[in-house]
Amino acid sequence: MKFNTHIQNLPIYEAGKPIELVVREFGINPKNIIKLASNENPLGTSKSVIKTLQKVAKNASLYPDDSFYELKDALANLYSVKSENIVIGSGSDQIIEFALHAKTSDKNAILVSGTTFAMYEIYAKHTGAKVYKTQSKEHDLNEFRKTYNEHKNEIKVIFLCIPNNPLGDCLDASEVMKFISEVDKDTLVIIDGAYMEFAKFKDKKKAINPKDLISKFPNALYLGTFSKAYGLGGMRVGYGVGSSELITALHKLRAPFNITTLSLAAAIAAIKDKDFIKKTLKNNLKEMKVYEKFATKNGIKFIPSYTNFITFIFDETKNATQISDNLLKKGIILRNLKSYGLNAIRITIGKPEQNKRVLGELKKEI
Repeated sequence: MKFNTHIQNLPIYEAGKPIELVVREFGINPKNIIKLASNENPLGTSKSVIKTLQKVAKNASLYPDDSFYELKDALANLYSVKSENIVIGSGSDQIIEFALHAKTSDKNAILVSGTTFAMYEIYAKHTGAKVYKTQSKEHDLNEFRKTYNEHKNEIKVIFLCIPNNPLGDCLDASEVMKFISEVDKDTLVIIDGAYMEFAKFKDKKKAINPKDLISKFPNALYLGTFSKAYGLGGMRVGYGVGSSELITALHKLRAPFNITTLSLAAAIAAIKDKDFIKKTLKNNLKEMKVYEKFATKNGIKFIPSYTNFITFIFDETKNATQISDNLLKKGIILRNLKSYGLNAIRITIGKPEQNKRVLGELKKEI
């Protein structure tokens, strides 16, 4: 069977290993497994969301309200925008897919950072688009400017992951806004704010306000998700905030009922539970310092993180793959970044008791 030529060399996204796989491979009791590989919320899901899911479970046979009125209204109030400025997706990565199908083809290209979320490249290649990357691993806007100006006629979409996954680095909001002002108005700039809640809690200079963004730049799209701070990774709910013209275009690519009845109810409940979010952010910031202290004490390079994870980068005397494999056999699931070309591991910030065990076992490996 023949397939479209542009997918022949398309990489497959490598997700973090699930707990079930570790149970099958190593026979470890699920209770003894710590999964800190996929940047899920270690505090789980808020109790109010769980109660809501129990109530609406009886409606699982029904399609959701495809207007997503209540969720869009809640997001509109959160960001002081209008409902028509919002599109809902099955995770924010579905909005990425919509945007690339709206703007790219085999006749043009996208621009991304040297190391960033792999799905930007994968989805771009779905459309046959070329991918330009900056030379630096971390976000460097001067390199973005240089590459963009060299290939301005080709580049139709620029991705800025703010803060950046899988490294954790984060640009100041003022720097980002200045950069967008220099970009051609027909070039779509996507601000992926999947970890923005953590960044702005740690440093207000990092906070990108979707209202300010889209009011100044009709060619900008802000992405958010319920998978991280809100603890709904298993529900798959994301959203995009943009100009009404841009959102209308994306809606043309959205299939009906693209999130489930239960996912919709969970997201509506999650956005109301502000106490759970505060608890999540406080735990993350406090425990992040534990990891930073460990790294400094043990001579491990790390990138100051504005997310809910930290990346440890090892020198040539250590092997990140071997370290992560050894920890996996002990029931500790971390993210090996070999697929990103890095001798590094990414660790989601867990609860205090989880972090204590993880760092204790990691100490034995280094």
